[in-house]
Parts: sequence; structure tokens; C-alpha cells
Amino acid sequence: MAIKIVIDAGHNPQTVNAGAEGFGYREQDITYAVSQELATLLRQNGNFEVRLTRNTPTEILGTSNLTSLQERVRVANEWPADYFISIHANASVNPAANGTEAYTFRPFGEAFELAEEIVEGIVERMGTRDLGVKANPSLYVLRRTSMPAVLVELAFISNAEDVQKMVSDPQGFARGIYNGILDYFDLG
Repeated sequence: MAIKIVIDAGHNPQTVNAGAEGFGYREQDITYAVSQELATLLRQNGNFEVRLTRNTPTEILGTSNLTSLQERVRVANEWPADYFISIHANASVNPAANGTEAYTFRPFGEAFELAEEIVEGIVERMGTRDLGVKANPSLYVLRRTSMPAVLVELAFISNAEDVQKMVSDPQGFARGIYNGILDYFDLG
């Protein structure tokens, strides 16, 4: 039986729930590109069934920040997915801040272990700094999904080196996440 994964390309392309911007790049474009690449890798594997929250680069979910988040959770819960992975690009007022991290609802359990493998996969593939995995129960998509959920911060859009890695190699970030997923499920 296939493992059902929802891949959430964080943020909308414009207006409500739009993401961070840095160096002329937009988070929502980066997350969409990585999500598409990851979906392709997972579908080609044969062990996974995939659904995306954003199916086109211009698709807008919801009419406010809250309804955008609610729609992402609804897609996962109604399927129902076995796992939920939300992809983001981090941002900081400190332009030196860099690296890859992930968030889960709790500091233990399936989601946390999956997140650790994903971060390790990205760091090994892309050479980003390992910022680890942290629990953040306040994040809506982690709190409201009814399956293990991971929010991945690929790298910092506010850091010149990190953003260039994300923009020039979305396939590499997708492969890093994919490798982490394979390691988690012992399919590597």
C-alpha cells in the first residue's frame, strides 16, 4: 500500500498569505518549484502517492491568511494523508543568518524523526548549515493536521548564498528532502 504524502508549497503567489522576499526572489516561487520536483521524485518511486496543496504556480488558496492555512490542512485531513510536508524558505533581519531547519508539533515522535532525516538529507545534498529540528505547536499546519506533519525551512531567502542555492538548484533541495524521506522509511 502506497504511503500517502501531501506536499504543501508554502504561501500563495500573491496577496493573502504571500511569503517572504529577498534579493528579488519570492518564497512562494521557490517553494512551488521544490514541491513540484519533490512530487515527481516521490511519484517515480512507486512507494508513494502524492497530493499537492498548490497545483499551479498561480493558484491561491483561501481569501485570508487563516483560510489559506485551513485549506492546506483540509487537503491533508480529508484525503487522508499519512504524512504532511510543508516547504518554506526562512527569512531574518540578520543577513548572516543561514541554514536549514524544520519544525514539528512535538519534540519527539514520527514527525520529529522524519524532520531530522529531511534536514540531514538537505544538509548533505546542498551543503547548508544544520540548524536542527524544533518543536513549534503554535504553527497552524502542524497543530491542525491529523497526521505527522513537518514544516521544512529550506534555507534563508534573506541570505545571499542561501537564496542562490535555492533559486539555482530547486532539484537539489527536492532530492535532499526525498533522500531524507527514503532514509526515514528505510527505502534508501
